[in-house]
Amino acid sequence: MDDATGNEAKPRVRQLRVVVEAEDYGAALAFYREVLGLPEQESYAADGGALVTILDAGRATLEIANPAQKRMIDEVEVGRQVAPHIRLAFEVGDTAAVTADLVDAGAALVAAPTLTPWQSLNARLDAPADLHITLFEERGRLES
Repeated sequence: MDDATGNEAKPRVRQLRVVVEAEDYGAALAFYREVLGLPEQESYAADGGALVTILDAGRATLEIANPAQKRMIDEVEVGRQVAPHIRLAFEVGDTAAVTADLVDAGAALVAAPTLTPWQSLNARLDAPADLHITLFEERGRLES
């Protein structure tokens, strides 16, 4: 995007971080770092037992959907309304394999991998730290 002078405008926001409070910090960290495979970027400890680990989840986007779109996605992927107000979605290379790994590590399967009308193979899980997540594998792009 160009600014008023025709120069490329620098984005105001450089990174999206989702901060999640996890009662069982160790279990949540192991699930997302070791099982899902999000590399550790940095971690910190402070007084009073305060701990935080920042995991690299690749490129971040913020997807804004109206209630009708949220309902439609739930219907396509799950067959019923299940998603809370915020749902995290992770693009993976093999939805079926990663889903199996996450279930083996303690995630609850909400919906098995399903091919969507937009040619994405999506699975839904309830994961540690009380997160509802989608795993998606892009199978192809629809022509517009």
